[in-house]
Amino acid sequence: MLDQTTEFGQRAARRLRDDLLGWLTTMDTAGTPQPIPVWFLWDGESSILVYSRPDTAKLRNIDRNAQVSLHLDGNGKGGDIVVCLGAAHVSDDPPADRVPEYVAKYRDFIERNSWTPESFAADYSVPLRITVTRIRGH
Repeated sequence: MLDQTTEFGQRAARRLRDDLLGWLTTMDTAGTPQPIPVWFLWDGESSILVYSRPDTAKLRNIDRNAQVSLHLDGNGKGGDIVVCLGAAHVSDDPPADRVPEYVAKYRDFIERNSWTPESFAADYSVPLRITVTRIRGH
């Protein structure tokens, strides 16, 4: 899906692996896009793992319309854009504290927010898996 032999593919792969925040956009009942910042873990190929608090608008929106996008911030000058398009669903992924790559990526954020990996996993107990169908940008 992501041709990592190209300059864009290499840059997008690096950002999907290393960036800490993405903007997950779902659609509400009126069809209005609802972006929200999320922590995410890319599998290196075609899916992205996100954790959510239970009973959120984001989950209700995904239940009605699974089509989502995940945007990474640009460079502030209109460049370095990465947008992932796909479908999201509640998954059977393990809790966040049992995903070593996720804990390693977000350890500083977890500590800064006075969580432990276990308390974060308890608060953000709903795993979402985005199956990416397209990655675009420049």
